[in-house]
Order: sequence, then structure tokens, then C-alpha cells
Amino acid sequence: MKRVDLILSERELDTVLRAIDQAGSTGYTVTKHVTGRGPRGAVSEGMDFSGLGANAHVIVFCEPEVLEPLRQAVKPLLAYYGGVGYVSEASPL
Repeated sequence: MKRVDLILSERELDTVLRAIDQAGSTGYTVTKHVTGRGPRGAVSEGMDFSGLGANAHVIVFCEPEVLEPLRQAVKPLLAYYGGVGYVSEASPL
């Protein structure tokens, strides 16, 4: 099983979730108002009020055959709107 972690702007969340659905994923988990620090600097928690600059973390667990359609659907959106995505191996407990 594969685990896909996406960090992206909350403004683009609906677009990315539609792409995940269309790629054949059976589900995902979303955490909103994610803060942290990356190559472009820190995301301020003070932005929560306006929503500007707020990020979301999307986690998708999928079978290996869904990974490539998922990658093809999401990668261009991350490149266009900004965001990062990582794939790792996952095994059930």
C-alpha cells in the first residue's frame, strides 16, 4: 500500500480533492490550518483568521495501481498552485 502526503493551500483544496477522487482513490484524510516551516519560510498561525496563506495536509492511502493516476492528476495542480507531495510505503498494523 502507498501513502501520499500533500501539503497545499486551503484555497485549492476542493480542486485537489476532486482530482484525487477522479484518480480512483477510495478516500483521504484532510487536516486544515496546518502550519510549519519550509523552503519559502514559515506559515504564520496569525493567518488563520483571514484564511489567507493557510495550508491543508491531505493523506491518501491507496493501492499501487492507483498511485500513477493519482500522481498524474495531482502533480500538475501542485506545480501550478504550489504545494508539495510525497509518496511512502505503508503497511497496516
